Amino acid sequence: VRESEVKTSLQQLYQLWNKKRSVNSDKVLVEMKGWFKEVTLNVIMRMIVGKRIPNSSEGGENLKWRKSMDDFFLLSGKFLISDALPFLRFLDIGGDIKFMKKTAKELDQVVQGWLREHKQKRAENKANGEEDFMGVMLSILSEAEEHHADTINKINCLGLVLGGEDTTSITLTWALSLLLNNRDKLSKVQQELDVHIGKDRLLLTESDTKNLVYLQSIIKETLRLYPPAPLSVIHEAIEDCTVNGYHVLAGTWLIMNLHKIHHDPLIWANPFEFQPERFITTHKDIDVRGQNFELVPFGSGRRMCPGVSFALQVLQLTLANVLHWFEFETPSGIAVDMREGLGITSSKATPLEVHIIPRLPAFVYNSTN
Repeated sequence: VRESEVKTSLQQLYQLWNKKRSVNSDKVLVEMKGWFKEVTLNVIMRMIVGKRIPNSSEGGENLKWRKSMDDFFLLSGKFLISDALPFLRFLDIGGDIKFMKKTAKELDQVVQGWLREHKQKRAENKANGEEDFMGVMLSILSEAEEHHADTINKINCLGLVLGGEDTTSITLTWALSLLLNNRDKLSKVQQELDVHIGKDRLLLTESDTKNLVYLQSIIKETLRLYPPAPLSVIHEAIEDCTVNGYHVLAGTWLIMNLHKIHHDPLIWANPFEFQPERFITTHKDIDVRGQNFELVPFGSGRRMCPGVSFALQVLQLTLANVLHWFEFETPSGIAVDMREGLGITSSKATPLEVHIIPRLPAFVYNSTN
């Protein structure tokens, strides 16, 4: 599914370039932040509910669904006065609580539609051999009371879509932004692709990425500089304890400042500089899977992000292929704006508009490999 969706999305991007290029220039302006979101969302949707999201230009319910997702992440990062002063909740200052309820209802309606489609297919015996996640959940929960089974299924599926799409696409956007502002690193990773893949081959597979050491270090460095969420999810102390002289009572909410950990000068030399090489030299043994507490973009322990393996596979496969297919330039050669947006995730505040140019021979794009 991952390889198929990345291939489809790249073919669409190439077709867009082919359609918009002019006789005077091979450069075509595209917005990559939205493209990364679309690739990631389609991979996740195929795995969770067995369908792709229609192209954003088609409008209608599709645009409403996308806006509801964006609203969810914006609202998740908002501070409400009622969080600190619950007795003021009835005032709903700013109307955020009303907005949250509206967004939750819209998301629930979409997921309810997916569930209805799956139940109809099962009733008509139209489900194919390879079931998606929602179909598997229907089978597992078949013995449960219908109302509770539907609720559990919807919560799990929506949680996986929301949890995986935004965080993965954010990392891809930051990775390309960092490379565009560090052209020497961009050239170096494309040289690595040329050595291990060559310019006569169109698509990389997941098995190819294990040989792309520098590409892997770029992803690690991107996750260090811009963890998908600057703060960890909330944990709770299960018993009284003392940590570094601080007495923590059972029931206390615990939140890690991941951004601070990843930029600690006692651990990382030049912590605010983009240096992928550090993961080949001084920090070559540090991984992002929660075993090294210096780098925990996905958390650690039993409650770490369950989608870490999926995220890394999508990150490596997508970034490797898009850098293999195209050359990238910023308009007028200006530096990429690296300001971060507001919200629970570390999203880029502004669009990532770049010029793309195919970097492989023309005959390769017409091949089927």
